Amino acid sequence: MNLRRLGTFALLLPALAIVALAFLVPLARLVQLSFSAKAGAFAAYAQILGDDVYGKVFVNTFVIALVVTLTALLIAFPVAFALTRLARPWRGIVFACVLLPLWISVLVRTFSWMLVLERNGPVNRLLVASGVVDQPLPLLFNHTGVLIGMVHVLLPYAVLPIYASLVRIDPSLLRASEGLGASALTTFLRVLFPLSLRGVTTAATFTFLLALGFFVTPALLGGASSITLSMLIDNFVSDRLDWPLAAAASVVLLVAALAFVAIASRFVRMRSLARVHG
Repeated sequence: MNLRRLGTFALLLPALAIVALAFLVPLARLVQLSFSAKAGAFAAYAQILGDDVYGKVFVNTFVIALVVTLTALLIAFPVAFALTRLARPWRGIVFACVLLPLWISVLVRTFSWMLVLERNGPVNRLLVASGVVDQPLPLLFNHTGVLIGMVHVLLPYAVLPIYASLVRIDPSLLRASEGLGASALTTFLRVLFPLSLRGVTTAATFTFLLALGFFVTPALLGGASSITLSMLIDNFVSDRLDWPLAAAASVVLLVAALAFVAIASRFVRMRSLARVHG
């Protein structure tokens, strides 16, 4: 038995070494750097957490991530449900449309949205020509542009977990609900959505975590009111050359992400237990 454990450890040792060198050592260096400010060990954290301007950036980052997550879920659920009902040829086409953005650079997609959403872009030209608005709408360099661009980039990460959850649901359960006289809304609220809640929670977790640390899309499509924590960290490094402050902001962002993962995982566990005992 001891030899077997020793062999297992020997097989895992290269992977553990890679994880330590590629992740744990840089992370330890980042934490150490956050305490290296000349004004004191906790000076960088005090400045990050005590400044009202930085506080607004924190709130702005979480609000943008939350709105993007909710919007992506509202779009992803019907798309994922449609994928479970489409015939094989059409399902492949829709899957290709969902996955195609993953094969294109985020930078390219973001620049494409800049061309689409500009004042003389196709969206504004269509709105003005159709008489919906009298003048072009400000769709760039504000929250609207950031929301559109980030939802487009992160939508596949919401669709796939929800689809994986929906495809496991026995269609006979939905037919039984309809056969017992339940309306479509009741079937959705009492049968479909509870059974797909694990996939929805997973999709929300993935989307929120990715949105929390997004940089390229908010930097290009957002304005002064759309500054996020990742953009602030970039400013600390490239403009102010304040490495302790950048490291402290990075650690705060990491802790916030880990806290959200812990809360989300416990939520899934509690819902699963409630479903089992119910």
